[in-house]
Amino acid sequence: MSYDNACKYLAEQYPGEFVRWLLGVEVQKIEVLKTELTLEPIRADSVTFLQAANQILHIEFQTLAKSNPPLNFRMLDYSVRLKRQYRCPVTQVLIFLQETSNEVAFAEEYRDETTIHQYRVVRLWEQDSELFLENPALLPLASLTRTNSPPALLAQVAEQVATIPDREERQNIAGCVEILAGLRFDKNLVRQFLREDIMKESVIYQDIVQKEAFKLISRQLKRRFGDIDESLVEQIRNLSAEQLEDLAEELLDFSEVADLAVWVEQQERN
Repeated sequence: MSYDNACKYLAEQYPGEFVRWLLGVEVQKIEVLKTELTLEPIRADSVTFLQAANQILHIEFQTLAKSNPPLNFRMLDYSVRLKRQYRCPVTQVLIFLQETSNEVAFAEEYRDETTIHQYRVVRLWEQDSELFLENPALLPLASLTRTNSPPALLAQVAEQVATIPDREERQNIAGCVEILAGLRFDKNLVRQFLREDIMKESVIYQDIVQKEAFKLISRQLKRRFGDIDESLVEQIRNLSAEQLEDLAEELLDFSEVADLAVWVEQQERN
């Protein structure tokens, strides 16, 4: 899901701001930890681990309350694995992006016959929008916060995006705003407030376009050639969105996988 990419980008691009928001402390050195843990790997695009001083901040963003395994058990699982691997305290924050009445979004513990594990839950629709509007790192989340007039809040978000002085940062924040605001607003309404050319130039927007293009071409290649050598798949994965679009057009001219491999190698040299 594209919101995963946006949330992960924000938390890892602005770790100090997220630590300040969620832990209420200033930390000079923060390390973004890999999202693969020991034993059976757990991977999730919406999960970020930040090591700040001698503790780990585990942030998980969610739109759905349903999960397999259940969210509260997953939080316990993450906590145990993190403590085993890094041997330091772990603070966990589960952030729900979309409003829901599901009891899972209001639970802050896992409990069974022998274990009680607690974590924090942030429901964005209950949060004061001012904190988010004042901070570029949190601005893309602002459109999901508490308001009596959602369109007016979206207009405020767009106004704040326009005030970001650095063009590259403005592009990337606008791209994240479009993605996350889409959880609450119609896309056409979002684009009325945000300049489309600015959003399309953003890193996060380009990343999503590339990933979607790769998914499409992967399906086409499988239908034409069946299973392809993994090393060639990785080469194709690293092509740009524009190159993947070109590949989709060239595909019918390839009679065998060797033709595909030659074309990909030519792209890598260009």
